[in-house]
Amino acid sequence: MTEPTSAPAATFPRFIHPFRAYSPAEFTFPLPEGHRFPQYKYEGVRERVLPLLPVLTAPRLRWAQAGRVHDSHYLRRWRRGEVTRKEEREFGLPWSEEMIVRTMRAAGGSLAALHDARTLGWGANLAGGTHHAFAAQAGGFCLINDAAILSRLALDEGWAQRVAVLDLDVHQGDGTAALLEHEPQAFTLSIHGERNYPFRKQRSSLDLGLPDGTTDAQYLEVLSGQALPALEAFRPDLLLFLAGADVLAGDRFGRFVLTLDGIHERNRRVLTWARDAGLPVVSMMAGGYNADHALTVAGHASVVEQGLEVFG
Repeated sequence: MTEPTSAPAATFPRFIHPFRAYSPAEFTFPLPEGHRFPQYKYEGVRERVLPLLPVLTAPRLRWAQAGRVHDSHYLRRWRRGEVTRKEEREFGLPWSEEMIVRTMRAAGGSLAALHDARTLGWGANLAGGTHHAFAAQAGGFCLINDAAILSRLALDEGWAQRVAVLDLDVHQGDGTAALLEHEPQAFTLSIHGERNYPFRKQRSSLDLGLPDGTTDAQYLEVLSGQALPALEAFRPDLLLFLAGADVLAGDRFGRFVLTLDGIHERNRRVLTWARDAGLPVVSMMAGGYNADHALTVAGHASVVEQGLEVFG
């Protein structure tokens, strides 16, 4: 049986807005004790935003859709579990059938959010932003690259003529940059830690590498002074927004010191700019690994809270 790639339209009388979000939180997978992957945050974010908007189960992306940007042999081997220990180490997660199901659900949530963005102006996935996946290589907890897949589908299907990917995870979106490097109708923009992972950077359309210890004020100055003007100059008609929470102070894999207020203001500025430009925008969670689990959840939930403020 083929699963749908987007959820059916639905009405939720208790909300006074039409927005909804997608989540793969119910699709967990086995991990070794003490593993650093923050599986807790997906359920945490879902529970935090449930009073604000309906949260639907993320539909499953089809393998053929993933094949728009990924090598077919690569996808087939991961689907069947025919991967090496070295590949698992580079990916950062052990292979399991449950992990594969969850991966396809997380990416399917991004595609469903894209369809919402096209009709409502904004769509939200409470997962996704898996920007370290290359055409035939996994890395950094990323197996398939949903931002690149969405970009390819949008351009090929005529849903957009010019797509911008704004990657505000603390790590450069190296896989996205590589997959879209030769697509003139796509613009990849990454604000990231210049000395952080990945240590071998790819070339985005615009890379804005910032030093360790970057504060709210420094980050927001670069966002408003350089990033948003560059997007304005490109004139996209679709924005994919990776709203990483690993820019927060205390993140295990980040080296910035943004506050939760800084995250709120970052998300508000991006979403307000998109709304004022008449751009449909898809928000994806990307990374967040704070030592304070509640802060990770709050940082990720911020993009939904600000989305409802701006678009509602």
